Amino acid sequence: MRVDLFDFELPPENIALRPASPRDSARMLLVPGAGPLADHVVTDLPALLRVGDCLVLNDTRVIPAQLEGTRGEARIGATLHKREGLRRWRAFVRNAKRVRIGDRIDFGADVAAIATERGEDGSILLDFDGDEPVELLLERAGRMPLPPYIAGKRPTDARDLDDYQTMFAREKGAVAAPTAALHFTPGLMASLADAGIVTETLTLHVGAGTFLPVKADDTDDHKMHAEWGRIDPATADRLNAVRARGGRVIAVGTTSLRLIESAAGEDGVIRPFDGDTAIFITPGYRFRGIDGLMTNFHLPKSTLFMLVSALMGRERMQAAYAHAIGQGYRFYSYGDSSLLLP
Repeated sequence: MRVDLFDFELPPENIALRPASPRDSARMLLVPGAGPLADHVVTDLPALLRVGDCLVLNDTRVIPAQLEGTRGEARIGATLHKREGLRRWRAFVRNAKRVRIGDRIDFGADVAAIATERGEDGSILLDFDGDEPVELLLERAGRMPLPPYIAGKRPTDARDLDDYQTMFAREKGAVAAPTAALHFTPGLMASLADAGIVTETLTLHVGAGTFLPVKADDTDDHKMHAEWGRIDPATADRLNAVRARGGRVIAVGTTSLRLIESAAGEDGVIRPFDGDTAIFITPGYRFRGIDGLMTNFHLPKSTLFMLVSALMGRERMQAAYAHAIGQGYRFYSYGDSSLLLP
């Protein structure tokens, strides 16, 4: 499909630079498969679901994966996006033309790495010095990797250390937050439980590739970046049991959705999963493992807007986004939410 079919005009003032406070006070647009759109807030979520439905959350934890360093006199920026080993991470590098294979980049705080390989996507494989896990090195030298549409408007600060983590963040490894779950609070979780709605967690370490623009003119020519995820056998069994009882499996965030769909067979059964996924969902895709999606509002011509268009229909989502923009909804990582129920 042509990528320009997924374009829309977004006024800059609709881009959120801070999350709502409290988190569950964010607005939420209900988009049903048929019928009118409806404006809500996130605290309405329990009333919009059914007893026996299951919300699936991503428990990945964002690491301070952005580094600033030097190679000689050149300033080098690196955003780690995928672990390749205990000491090896693939990174998108700013000023990459100044880095040759074999060069050593000093990131300060006794953190340094050797550039060992250049990928087809322009990324560079970094081998870090020493024997400490890289996550510990990042605690010393790294900073939170805010999305470019936020980082370009203001610097990262201490608030982002908390704001850019979900309440479920446990498994270290993401370089971007699963932002749909940023709206959840202990109070909301209690209300969901009281309403008979269950929750499950899985792990998908979100990579920086999620922010990369689609440069191809046709979706067939776009290559997705792989991300690592895991659904353990017990979780897979419980998700299948939800649907067997007549409940709906509703992904919280496109990260949860993509992992579930990667794990689901043609028969709709969700199987245990442990490995990389580069699933790219566009209109025409037949969903197998999920029955709905709670997600934030995405970029024009992005793979994520293509995904929601695949779930609900492109014209339906264009109309929903036009409504959201007209009503002043806040977009992107720190923005408002939508509940898509085909």
